[in-house]
Amino acid sequence: MVGYDPQEKVELSATEYAVAGGVSGFLTRAACNPLDVIKIRFQLQVEPIKKSQHGGKYQSIPQAVVTLFREEGITAFWKGHVPAQLLSLIYGAVQFAVFELLTKQAWEQLPPEASSGPWKAALHFMCGGLSAMAATCACQPVDVLRTRFSSQGEPKVYRSLPQAVSSMWREGGPRAFYRGLSPTLVQIFPYAGFQFATFAMFTSAWKYLPQSLSDKGAVKTLVCGAASGVVSKTLVYPLDVVKKRLQVQGFDHARRSFGQVREYTGPVHCVRCMLREEGARGLFKGLSPSLLKAACTLSLMFSLYEQCCHALRLSHRVYTYR
Repeated sequence: MVGYDPQEKVELSATEYAVAGGVSGFLTRAACNPLDVIKIRFQLQVEPIKKSQHGGKYQSIPQAVVTLFREEGITAFWKGHVPAQLLSLIYGAVQFAVFELLTKQAWEQLPPEASSGPWKAALHFMCGGLSAMAATCACQPVDVLRTRFSSQGEPKVYRSLPQAVSSMWREGGPRAFYRGLSPTLVQIFPYAGFQFATFAMFTSAWKYLPQSLSDKGAVKTLVCGAASGVVSKTLVYPLDVVKKRLQVQGFDHARRSFGQVREYTGPVHCVRCMLREEGARGLFKGLSPSLLKAACTLSLMFSLYEQCCHALRLSHRVYTYR
């Protein structure tokens, strides 16, 4: 169960929720990082992503996979994996710990009817959005590092995490680690809110399926998680593209082999330039691998989180029994 449940007999601590969130984030990232690398490459490409129009380095998911493997080797699919794993650990721990805390407080303060139907979805939307904003502020520097590692080609500009940190500090000081924070916060609140809200809606609607399906808890979590990932990502995707474009500003020398580069002064300027040069479709570059990644990520994350919480509750029961 994702979110506070007053009927649960064993209540976990904030630290245990953080551990469950961190573990689920770590394992999910390890499995889905290749899709994230492809998504970022698509998002940062100025040229059209079409087989019929030559000029762009990446033209489709299969072609991008082959190109990455041929030019940069199998390790290319895990570029930025170290900062990405650090990001996932911090983000998952903070997000789920804050989410469980907020939903618990809401359950204690709001009337009983807020625990079901549209009220529950609205509650999870607010709590999910706020918890994601807290997690984003905690790990934005790691997210910027992860994006830069994933977007650089060969030869590499950043050889190690310490070297990347010192280089960015020399180039722009502490502000360099918070590039793209504004669009990230604008994007993450509705995105995470929709994730938790739609997941609550889909899991609530699951009981109306035939009993042979509705009894399968693991399948329910995987399917509902995948559906919530696709819906939430589609709704806020343009903001994610703008965020990625801003995070690599000042990093053009590492990306010239991929094609054209652009300088943006802020989110509004970025959107205007993209609409003028790339059209409305430019705001949805990388949507296909992003939706695939969102479906895989959310289904795994919610499922692993529930399994971790279940294991922690079992350990409590064993300890109490002894």
